[in-house]
Amino acid sequence: MKNFTTRYLKSDIKSGLVVFLVALPLCLGIALASGAPLFSGIISGVVGGLVVGVLSNSQLSVSGPAAGLTAIVLAAIATLGSFEAFLLAGLLAGVIQLILGFVKAGIISNYLPSNVIEGMLAAIGIIIMLSQIPHAVGFDEMHEGDYFYVNPAGEHQIFQTFANTVNFIHPGAVVVVLVSLAILIAFIKVPFLKKIKAIPGALVAVLGGIAINEVFKLTGSSLVISEGHLVSLPVPESIGEFWNQFSFPDFTQIGNTDVWIVALTIAAVASIETLLCIEAADKLDPLKRYTNTNTELKAQGVGNIISSLIGGIPMTSVIVRTSTNVDSGGKTKIAAIAHAAFLLLAVVALPSFMNKIPLASLAAVLLVIGYKLASPAKFLHMWSNSKKFQFIPFVVTIVAIVLTDLLMGVGIGLAVSIYFILRGNLKLAYFFKKDKHIEGETIQMELAQEVSFLNKAAIKQTFIHLPENSKIVIDASNTVYIDHDVLHLIKDFVYHGSRDKNIWVELIGFRKEYRIENSASHVTSIVSDNGSLVSPNNITNGAKVPSNVLLVRELSRA
Repeated sequence: MKNFTTRYLKSDIKSGLVVFLVALPLCLGIALASGAPLFSGIISGVVGGLVVGVLSNSQLSVSGPAAGLTAIVLAAIATLGSFEAFLLAGLLAGVIQLILGFVKAGIISNYLPSNVIEGMLAAIGIIIMLSQIPHAVGFDEMHEGDYFYVNPAGEHQIFQTFANTVNFIHPGAVVVVLVSLAILIAFIKVPFLKKIKAIPGALVAVLGGIAINEVFKLTGSSLVISEGHLVSLPVPESIGEFWNQFSFPDFTQIGNTDVWIVALTIAAVASIETLLCIEAADKLDPLKRYTNTNTELKAQGVGNIISSLIGGIPMTSVIVRTSTNVDSGGKTKIAAIAHAAFLLLAVVALPSFMNKIPLASLAAVLLVIGYKLASPAKFLHMWSNSKKFQFIPFVVTIVAIVLTDLLMGVGIGLAVSIYFILRGNLKLAYFFKKDKHIEGETIQMELAQEVSFLNKAAIKQTFIHLPENSKIVIDASNTVYIDHDVLHLIKDFVYHGSRDKNIWVELIGFRKEYRIENSASHVTSIVSDNGSLVSPNNITNGAKVPSNVLLVRELSRA
């Protein structure tokens, strides 16, 4: 395993345990919301940690079943008619991802603006908190993959859930979540507890939740939390029953067009979500490492192939698990591998004990994680350190993701960010020193390093609004590229447009390939690239400016 190190072994194992506590209900909930067997979610989580964790180039990313794929999986299983046929589609999706990695499609992630990534992280934090509040008060009707569901009446699932939550508050769950939150906050704020690095606060909070509910049971309290509000792992009664939980692809469906359509859809969505998560993970990384996204796509492809071969639902790199890993002190991929090992141990050896965990305790862990991702300090930081073209796309991304879904929300945020980039590019193509436009004063225009066709409109408007009898110096000393349309615009202004207002034009620093070649009857002085003056008397009407001319000083009227 490349870059393997045991330097952070203790913190990685501790982080892996916390990620396991978060991943366990997510694996089950997403499988349930996807219409797949519960065990298929566990398979995906284990393979995501053990296989992708080993093969991935990311040190922090944690893979597993993703809420963003639930609607696709649910519809695909119904369309294909069997879970086994769907597994074949998942396997083919993995093959497609593997190919995408080899053709270096991971480069797409380099074009995602940081404000959109920051917005995505904050939105995920808000979604985590919104989706866990019902669990925190004992209303567990909504599963982990249902957050973005909109019913036929056009009602968003989360808002419907909140409307019902008020009528189904469970006092016992409220007690558990309050105690669990108190424990988690104490491990963050109390100096003595902060120094205890070997024991994660999340584990203490979960054990505390189990203990409280067991006390409720022993005392016959009405506050007891029933099985419907606890973790629900499959509990096989024999080895044979355990092995029967695995499913295998139906290869007879290889010629089914619908299978290939589902495979392409899963590959596309899973790859995009993975690339988004990887960008976010690199941004969260305290050690500021960078992930090879092409290697990540290959790892995800292999992971989905193996997961589908043994009955697991598709996986992606998942921001909830990844942010939990970072927040819990994870430093290397050992944390992701450890979380998978804990998942495997839980389903094989400890399913009955795991089924004692109140969902309210796990909700408390996720509420703290969500708050850290979307804390007011994040918004203040973006506001104080960014201009509006950074802050507005950040906020739009958050709102769009919360109200739609991850991919659509990121798409909307990206569109708004591109709009501001283009708008800024139009304005920042050059530095324009206006002065007071008093007759006889000089106006400076310094072109940027790259001037594209997008800058044409702004430069044209500047030329139009120049005052009469003025002087403008167009400086391209730092310019590497000028679009042909922009260069043609400048030439037209120099030789024609400037004459109408009697404007004196000076061009400085234009490279040889951008030399001014046109009628030079009105040129008063020309400076060659070696600095020597070329006499204008040698340039007759209709002649071309010599190829070595870099600077042209001219009067608009001879």
